[in-house]
Amino acid sequence: MGFTDLLDQVGGFGRYQWIHVILISLPGLMTASQNLLNNFVSGIPVHHCKPATNQTLHDLGRIYQVTVDEQQLLKVFIPPDPSGNRLDRCRRYVEPQWQMLSLNMSLNASELQTEGCVDGWIFDQSEFSATTVSEWDLVCSLRPLKQMIQTIYMGGVLTGAIVFGGLSDRFGRKSVLIWSYLQLAVLGCSSALSPSYTAYCIFRFLSGMALSGIILNGVSLKVEWIPTKTRTVVGTLTSFFFTFGQMILAGLAYWLRDWRKLQLVVCAPQFLFFTYSWWYAESARWLVLNRRSEEALKGLHRVARINRRPEVINKLTLEVLHSHMSKEIESSHSSFTAFDLLKTRRIRRISICLTAVWFSTSFAYYGLAMDLQKFGVSIYLMQIIFGAVDIPAKFLALGMLSYLGRRVSQVSCLFLSAIIIFANIFVPTDMQNLRTTLACLGKAFTSASFTTVYLYTGELYPTVIRQTGMGFVSTMARIGSMAAPAVLILDEVFPALPSMVYGGAAVLASGFACFLPETLNKPLPDTIKDGVALKEGVVSPDDWGVVTKEGVALKGLNEKEGSGLSAL
Repeated sequence: MGFTDLLDQVGGFGRYQWIHVILISLPGLMTASQNLLNNFVSGIPVHHCKPATNQTLHDLGRIYQVTVDEQQLLKVFIPPDPSGNRLDRCRRYVEPQWQMLSLNMSLNASELQTEGCVDGWIFDQSEFSATTVSEWDLVCSLRPLKQMIQTIYMGGVLTGAIVFGGLSDRFGRKSVLIWSYLQLAVLGCSSALSPSYTAYCIFRFLSGMALSGIILNGVSLKVEWIPTKTRTVVGTLTSFFFTFGQMILAGLAYWLRDWRKLQLVVCAPQFLFFTYSWWYAESARWLVLNRRSEEALKGLHRVARINRRPEVINKLTLEVLHSHMSKEIESSHSSFTAFDLLKTRRIRRISICLTAVWFSTSFAYYGLAMDLQKFGVSIYLMQIIFGAVDIPAKFLALGMLSYLGRRVSQVSCLFLSAIIIFANIFVPTDMQNLRTTLACLGKAFTSASFTTVYLYTGELYPTVIRQTGMGFVSTMARIGSMAAPAVLILDEVFPALPSMVYGGAAVLASGFACFLPETLNKPLPDTIKDGVALKEGVVSPDDWGVVTKEGVALKGLNEKEGSGLSAL
């Protein structure tokens, strides 16, 4: 018997669980807004240098009696870029070249003297009315600072995973989750008032930390109050909140067009989530393991009342609670660390391979998702399409996992995403429909790879180190998401270089995935000592190498917890 039996007694997946799951999942609609916000807040409008004149283009045309439109008149002040198809974004003529207006004049613009945009830039406002790029001139030599905003934000997400993960084990899931809502609400809205680039980056870093606290503690609090048999279904359905959130972000960005307004609108709902989060019940498992059994019992009684099981309240006592959770209490005396992921031969191999898979999946995913402007299609439409492709991608992953197995699915998703990313390099820029289609397919396969690796990781690690293993490899994913925006800067060296790096990482990771054992229809290992010989389908303790600790079965505590699609 374990805590799962207690949940069944107080109503299983009853009315309380429905309310609990929906309320915790609702903030997921805004999670995508935070992760992908930089696409719109720091969108790069069409721009060019301010002409070397104190007069407006309209006034110049009237003064010099020139009867051409302003776009033609700009050619007098701004040279063409190397492609010759548009005006240069970072250079201007030192002196106006009026001869450029003569239809009969043939002149090599590269021979004329130019200079940088010493008077600043003029930004087109048809796509964005205001962005951080147009406000702080993050273009030309300062363009890397635009990508740095996303890298700093993802650094906050990584830091938050480390900080809030430890705090939740000490102070509880509910307390840290409530604080995270408040932190994101206050600092997220404050970032809309940032007076400088530096201040904005600091606010985004702290917002990233808060987001980690919301995700980690929200997932933990959600799965710890629902029965094991419903976790897969619940995890799959609630993962679509993130998918729909991507499309909501596109609608909000299209409606507002101003980065400060958008920043405020996507963060303000956190005040609502903070307000109702006090209704949550703290994890009864965490309370018992931290010697607060009376509070855990009150929480279970409350769940029983909401689930209309009043007859259980008198039967459920402290003695019954302790008898059901004896294994959990006993197992809490055995501690495992990240070093246990590297001590034995097989777990070490699994950890190394999963590190590559998690890093590359996140690296390629955010590499595609954070560079929507390069496709020549409306950035708002691209965001909606990129969000929508996640829906069939998740169902594709579920089908492949069920019929082809975990290893084949993981290798296939990574390799196919790499092939599509490479293929897009050779598609001419004027074939926008084909480029967009390939990009969507690449995004779909990286999304499917994410779904697969969540399930696969939970099945590969033994129960006693499953949460430790999940935390370690997901840290690699955070590092990948930090590196992805920085790689986009490489297009200054060679336009196809970022795609080559993203695709190359996916190919390399697919090779590592080939060395992972298959887990389809195999029993989950509970302890390091009880590792499964996956090829034979039998228990073989020696298959994991030297045993490092006495295994303590945690099946009552973590029965598939943190594994499967519930990890989504």
